[in-house]
Order: sequence, then C-alpha cells, then structure tokens
Amino acid sequence: MTKNRWQLQEAKSRFSELVENALKQGAQTVTKHGRPAVVVISVEEYERSRAPRKSLVDALRACPEDLTDLVGRRPKRMARKVDFG
Repeated sequence: MTKNRWQLQEAKSRFSELVENALKQGAQTVTKHGRPAVVVISVEEYERSRAPRKSLVDALRACPEDLTDLVGRRPKRMARKVDFG
C-alpha cells in the first residue's frame, strides 16, 4: 500500500516509516487538524527544488546559432499563395 498522507499524531508515532516512505516513494504530506501542514521530502528532492534555474533568456542565449543539426534544413521554396477572399 502506498501511503503519502499522514495525520500529525500518526507521523510522530511512526516517524521512521514516514522518512522511509519519503525516501522510497517521494513527498509525504503531514496534516494537522485535517489540513495539509508540512511535506517531508528527501534531501535529493529538496536540493533539486532549490537549485538555481536558468531564465528563459539565459536558456535561449545558450542555444547554438545554427540549429540545422537539430531541426534539419528547410527547403528554399516560395510561400504558397493563399486566397482570403
């Protein structure tokens, strides 16, 4: 049985199991008075979430100028005529 939601009292009494589940199954939510209060996650998951991310501008600037290898060459032909009438 996969469990990822814990009541606070249960989380306190079975903390080792809560930690093991966080390591093996991912984020575990602990509720207080029926409402989500905290999430227990592995250190690896936490560090991934805190890692600096490139902005879109930085990511675009890092792209090579010639994308031919990635997208291939486009044929050099005239655009087709479209009648909007």
